[in-house]
Amino acid sequence: MCPNTVFGGSLKVKKFYGENELRRMYLDFFESKGHLKMNSFSLVPHNDNSLLLINAGMAPLKPYFTGQEIPPRRRVTTCQKCIRTGDIENVGKTARHLTFFEMLGNFSFGDYFKHEAIAWSWEFLTKVLGLEEDRLYPSIYGEDDEAFDIWTKEVGVAPERITRFYRDPETGECDNFWEHGAGPCGPCSEIYYDRGEKYGCGSPDCKVGCDCDRFMEVWNNVFTQFEGDGKGGYTELAQKNIDTGMGLERLAVVMQDVDSVFDIDTMKAIRDKVCEISGKTYQTDAMDDVSIRLITDHIRSSTFMVSDGIMPSNEGRGYVLRRIIRRAARHGKMLGIQGNFLDKIAMVVINESKDGYPELEEKKDFILKVLTQEEEKFAKTIDQGLAILDEMEKKMQEKGQKVLSGDDAFKLYDTYGFPMDLTQEILEEKGFTIDEEGFQKAMDVQRETARKNRKTTNYIGADATVYDEIDPAITSEFVGYDNLSVTSKVSVLTTETELVEALSEGEVGTIIVEKTPFYATMGGQQGDKGVIRTANGEFKVEDTIKLLGGKVGHIGKMVSGMIQNGEEVELVVDAALRAKTCKNHSATHLLQKALREVLGTHVEQAGSYQDADRTRFDFSHFQAMTPEEIAKVEQIVNEKIADALPVVTEVMSVEDAKKTGAMALFGEKYGEKVRVVSMGDFSKEFCGGTHVKNTAEITTFKIISESGVAAGVRRIEAITGENVFAYYKNMEDELEKAAKAAKATPATLVEKIEHMMTEIKSLNSELESLKSKAAKEALGDVMDQVVDVKGVKLLATSVQGVDMNGLRDLGDQLKGKLGEGVVVLASESDGKVNLVAMATEEAMKSGAHAGNLIKAIAGKVGGGGGGRPNMAQAGGKNPAGIPDAIAEAKTALESQVK
Repeated sequence: MCPNTVFGGSLKVKKFYGENELRRMYLDFFESKGHLKMNSFSLVPHNDNSLLLINAGMAPLKPYFTGQEIPPRRRVTTCQKCIRTGDIENVGKTARHLTFFEMLGNFSFGDYFKHEAIAWSWEFLTKVLGLEEDRLYPSIYGEDDEAFDIWTKEVGVAPERITRFYRDPETGECDNFWEHGAGPCGPCSEIYYDRGEKYGCGSPDCKVGCDCDRFMEVWNNVFTQFEGDGKGGYTELAQKNIDTGMGLERLAVVMQDVDSVFDIDTMKAIRDKVCEISGKTYQTDAMDDVSIRLITDHIRSSTFMVSDGIMPSNEGRGYVLRRIIRRAARHGKMLGIQGNFLDKIAMVVINESKDGYPELEEKKDFILKVLTQEEEKFAKTIDQGLAILDEMEKKMQEKGQKVLSGDDAFKLYDTYGFPMDLTQEILEEKGFTIDEEGFQKAMDVQRETARKNRKTTNYIGADATVYDEIDPAITSEFVGYDNLSVTSKVSVLTTETELVEALSEGEVGTIIVEKTPFYATMGGQQGDKGVIRTANGEFKVEDTIKLLGGKVGHIGKMVSGMIQNGEEVELVVDAALRAKTCKNHSATHLLQKALREVLGTHVEQAGSYQDADRTRFDFSHFQAMTPEEIAKVEQIVNEKIADALPVVTEVMSVEDAKKTGAMALFGEKYGEKVRVVSMGDFSKEFCGGTHVKNTAEITTFKIISESGVAAGVRRIEAITGENVFAYYKNMEDELEKAAKAAKATPATLVEKIEHMMTEIKSLNSELESLKSKAAKEALGDVMDQVVDVKGVKLLATSVQGVDMNGLRDLGDQLKGKLGEGVVVLASESDGKVNLVAMATEEAMKSGAHAGNLIKAIAGKVGGGGGGRPNMAQAGGKNPAGIPDAIAEAKTALESQVK
């Protein structure tokens, strides 16, 4: 890596382009070159267990690169939102690092290659954006002479302006060769822009590859042309791909001629809002600048993550979000900001970015609510947590230690919500570190759970299964919206481990056909069940699943005969089960709209499940629903069922669908066309599921439970149709049983129960009186057992067969007789030991403490307990130790009395 050229060039005034305008220009340019312009995918990876969050422009497109799935077009362009937290500790400390960024990309899946990719990158930078050619410097992989020739002979760049980067002789690594273990890989060609000497290091040898800010990489063409074995061996790929990446924020820095990404138009607006709220001025105080930059970055990440349905939690991507929000909240306090402020800054993010991401505006209420709730949660614990951490620091200083124990770090995490990196950051400011190994040991339970959930993945990150071996060109057509039976041809047969040519009686496997009426599990709706048969065989379908490339897998068992690959088969859906599922699914649409009417527009779907028995709907809400709210929601849904609203389905483009006001799901991946399901004028949603034709078919709706499932997420379980009648029939049967047991009728049951409760209360009162009398008689006159302990009277004795309530009553009576002093009582009841200690006001003034006294003697009976200075109790399992416990009371009291 020894570039040997000296640089320089003329700097002319460029036209100012805002970040949003640059995004549009890039996508429009590549659309004009025959690329399909696709919206950014969700930050939540789909079918990819190798990533927590999307971290690169090509990440959501992996299946297209590997051939696992057929792309919608062989040329695609995107602007992909990305999250990276690998260097989160540097965010704010420098003006370079970000956790959230946008990656512009143009991709070729076996279509064009180096010639077009290089030419178009140069054309966009010089012709469309108007960047000066003499300030642009390409780099190539050292051995890629093909790219060198294209740059020099076709584009016309002088050879001395091109930098070759070679592999490091010791590590074998090279910035200009992209590879990630075994799999597709290839050389890169970057383009650097010379920003001028004012951004340089001052060295006369400053050139491409220098660590200063003068030469900024603005473009990276990745030529995926090899299959690497992960051991240094490479074979030429039959299908070569292009993966181009260009950071939008970096491009804006160049086009706006500003110092850093924090100075570009959209981010400066956020930065200025932070300054306005905090009363600080940027670039006045270095420590303030760190906090201002960190909040500016972190609020972008948080806003976009929440907009994709990610909720703060203590694991996975939810933990990433929580630590980002809490870091921002803490730095707000460091700037002196009082009260909640993240929602105000998030509004600026929404306003600045809604041009490219309209979902931010659509989800505005929800985003602000989540951020505010998480900030409030942290505010409740941060001051207490900081005080605890301050005490820990003082103890370390007293002992001359510099490392916080793992247990203490975990306590801050578990009790006060401090992510370890936040504790680490606070400590580093004062010269301390954390015992990370000890912290990890304290997290063993969570780590073990995560390990159990981790799965073996193939190259693209999906679960490695037999389905990976299926030809990607094979697909299935779903015809089940209008048909519940169809004849089709078998295209694939599998067992659980391999592709086969036939399935025989008793074998478990999967059948894929060209056309199917079976709905595959998707969007929360459970897949259809039914049968697939020929004249010679029958296959029972127990589940239907969606596979990559639009394939539908029918999973089940051959119950008779044989089915062979290529055969014509009849597919028949279980109509009764489908009808029940349709009722539950359609009711869920009505439920979501009713919830938004009753609770507010912050309600968003956070998950759902519908089968023939029930519907389960998870939604964003921040406290338990009241009985009145539940009843109101149920009433609205049943009113809409009674209104017999027509259920109409239309297929249209995503943009047209959004214009109709149809609701889309958080983080859902949509194609160019979507189905919009309308229920009269009441509900309109994106949905690919199956539905009733009229809401009257649902018959009736009943909510059977409402509960919390996660922070800010509630769950409703409900039933419809004949399941409701079955529910009430079961309740009626239970009512009859209860009435019979109470020797009453259902009509008089309440009156009977009230009478029984009055009688029970009277009997309990009488029983307690008798037990108290029996306890006193069993104890006898014990006042002669009172001893003097340093001027404090002590009565310590035992009684047989008295429970804890009786023992407390007896203690109160004896304390009254004693006047001033301490009472200690022990009793064996049902093979267990009960202990009670009581101290009067004057005894406590002398040092007596019932709680400490009980702790001191409970061990004698194999138990433990404690309590307040005036009263404490304990349990034990060793009755033989009662005499020792009573004897120990005197010794314990002696140590307390002053």
